[in-house]
Amino acid sequence: MARRCPLSGKAVLVGNNVSHANNKTKRRFLPNLQQRHLFSETLGESVRLRITTNAMRTIDKRGGLDAYLLASADADLPRALVRLKRRILAARESAAG
Repeated sequence: MARRCPLSGKAVLVGNNVSHANNKTKRRFLPNLQQRHLFSETLGESVRLRITTNAMRTIDKRGGLDAYLLASADADLPRALVRLKRRILAARESAAG
């Protein structure tokens, strides 16, 4: 499983541990990935995602999962989320007309 957030794109960074004696050894900075169920208001169902806490804050700021996905470009999302975005669009169009 990739240590990358599908929504924000945050991934593993590499740096150095620097000791008091200024010895440098490689280390990894892992993103804060969490397994969460996010609710889609339009579809009326939960979607399980492994996302960063930063992405959760952004979703809350934009007004929920539906608003976040509709505001995002398809090129920035993985295939599974593009399919979810299309399902949301189709559900909104069928409800409106």
